[in-house]
Amino acid sequence: MADYFEIHPKNPQPRLIARAAEIIRRGGLVVFPTDSAYALGGHLGDPALLERIRRIRGVDERHHFTLMCRDLSEIATYARVDNVQYRLLKAATPGSYTFILEGTKELPRRVLHPKRKTIGLRVPDHPVVLALLKELNEPILSSTLILPGDEGPLSDSEEICNRLENQVDLIIDAGACGSGATTVINLVGGAPELVRAGKGPLEPFGLVSD
Repeated sequence: MADYFEIHPKNPQPRLIARAAEIIRRGGLVVFPTDSAYALGGHLGDPALLERIRRIRGVDERHHFTLMCRDLSEIATYARVDNVQYRLLKAATPGSYTFILEGTKELPRRVLHPKRKTIGLRVPDHPVVLALLKELNEPILSSTLILPGDEGPLSDSEEICNRLENQVDLIIDAGACGSGATTVINLVGGAPELVRAGKGPLEPFGLVSD
């Protein structure tokens, strides 16, 4: 049975944030809010975490996981970013974007795409997850909370509890945070390439959706 924390969406309670961070450090799998939708995540260094998320999400090893980072400097630690990419990232973060970038040696190979050696990275714009990242002092390995057969991410805390309370270690309820996934943009190899249109506007990248 998962722990359940009600955390204020704009003024997160430090005591609960500290407890949530400790659960993550101990290898716990957590449901938490972001500026686009609820997500699943946990400690980057925990090998078992990947398989737990894959099992819940129904995805294979080719699925791009996302590293939630506090800021651009943290992204640059875990991904290879040139000057052009940096300017694009600076213009669009924080926000509802996930960027596909080439991972650095700071990342375990198991979290990278097996062929491309890439990973998704993003800087969210939600007080709860930002407070959690600050408390952890490191990124969270995450994936949008979309369950097999569903068309979009889960957004209702009661439904999340009903469907996942026996599969995760903590559910953070911060109320509605939207039900749209991030816009995913591939920045590897030149011009930005749209992978998935979502909540992040496309105009900063000169892109249009199909």
